Amino acid sequence: MKRILTFIVGLSCLAISAQNIDDVLRYSRENLQGTARFQGMGGAFGALGGDLSALNINPAGSAIFNNSLITITGANFHQNNESSYFGTLSTEKRNSFDLNQFGGVFVFKSKNASDPWQKLALAVNYDMVQNYDNEIFTRGNSDQGIDNYFLNFAQGAPLGPLLIQDGEFIEEAYLDIGANLGFREQQAFLGYYGGVIDPVDENDNNNTAYVSNASYSTVNQDYFQRTNGYNSKLTLNIAGQYQQNLFLGASLNFHDVLFDQYTEFSESGYDLNSEIQFVNFDNFLRTEGNGFSFSLGAIAKLNENVRLGGSYQSPTWYRLLDDTAQRINSDLADSEIGFIDFNVVNLFDAYRIKTPGKVTGSLAIIFGPQGLLSFDYGYQDMAQAELRPVLDPRFNDENTFIAGQLGAVETFRVGGEYRIDNVSLRGGYRFEGSPYQDGVTIGDLEAISFGIGINFGGSRLDLAYSRSEQSAQQQLFTTGFPASALVNNTNTNIILGYTLNL
Repeated sequence: MKRILTFIVGLSCLAISAQNIDDVLRYSRENLQGTARFQGMGGAFGALGGDLSALNINPAGSAIFNNSLITITGANFHQNNESSYFGTLSTEKRNSFDLNQFGGVFVFKSKNASDPWQKLALAVNYDMVQNYDNEIFTRGNSDQGIDNYFLNFAQGAPLGPLLIQDGEFIEEAYLDIGANLGFREQQAFLGYYGGVIDPVDENDNNNTAYVSNASYSTVNQDYFQRTNGYNSKLTLNIAGQYQQNLFLGASLNFHDVLFDQYTEFSESGYDLNSEIQFVNFDNFLRTEGNGFSFSLGAIAKLNENVRLGGSYQSPTWYRLLDDTAQRINSDLADSEIGFIDFNVVNLFDAYRIKTPGKVTGSLAIIFGPQGLLSFDYGYQDMAQAELRPVLDPRFNDENTFIAGQLGAVETFRVGGEYRIDNVSLRGGYRFEGSPYQDGVTIGDLEAISFGIGINFGGSRLDLAYSRSEQSAQQQLFTTGFPASALVNNTNTNIILGYTLNL
């Protein structure tokens, strides 16, 4: 009988298998990307405008442009992750290149000096708001083995429904259990046929108690995680200048999401008398989807030197689809366990995430043609993030957990620019508070940036360097591993952009 590639829609395991607080945070947070000028000044553009990526902060910013133009920006992203796990230090690096911004603005000026609307601007801009290309490697000697992961799922699950039926392939049983019983029973099935755990009474189909086949005081563990993908945003913007000192704008934002996460886990170093001596357990998650948000903003010129800005960024409403795949092996595994691999895919129903809205207040001081200083303050209550539909019982507990764990995020951005003839020198600083109430699960983010721009009259070339640092506690698995690795991430970007006046 020929084995075929098998897919199935999993309904009962949706909330447990993939959708949790990590997903909410992944799509709620936007890293500082955009044009080289924007990044070189730390993104502090809420009261400045005049930059296409500034529309992410305040949509009124396009009305500041004096002429139509297009801008294109590319970046080199360098991730460096230092991991500490049970006292063992490990380092992993990842380098990638991408086109992270492209857009244009068209400015229409009134020819009537008495017209209250002096200017209208229409802008279209693409920004990569989050680059997910990253790698983490963790190694250590732990007192918490992978058997705890499978035991946590297996305890209380009757043995009979977990058994392969006559004439059934092992991969068919794996998918059927996931679809009809749930993620919990599917992981118990993997642990049993993977040789990690056994029922207390193999002859009793009603058995609900399980034991580990591993004997250890500590075990050697290697964990590797690779993520790829992006969260991009296409912005359609309209803004206008009312009389001489007020700029108003609005944007519609369309998000596109692609996220892949691949993990490899290996464990060895059991006692000599242990029934099992090694385990490999790998997982793959793919998420695709799209989202929508809108933003409103205003900039007021108090005088020739001082500007104030305010903006509201709505929640983003995402619709996402997940699929997962797994594989396991050990020296006690069933002889056909290898047929459960990354070609055997669990498909899930679509689900939704609502990220919190955000408000930003801004101040800019203009020193004539010589330079400027700018400051932004942003506030976002992460406790308002939700998995949806909220009335779905699968999401109730997780949304309650999210509300109890997450809190308000305050963001501060400071930027400056100094012009010497046709050369502009820039610098910036950014602070973003932890989204967790404990301030530790994910720590505060701090970033510095520098940049230079050369104006050629009809065009401009900009170069920027930014460096951010943030630490986080990362669990290897969501259950069975209360201890976590401390990962310190340093993200270094080199950004080059070109602007052409039209």
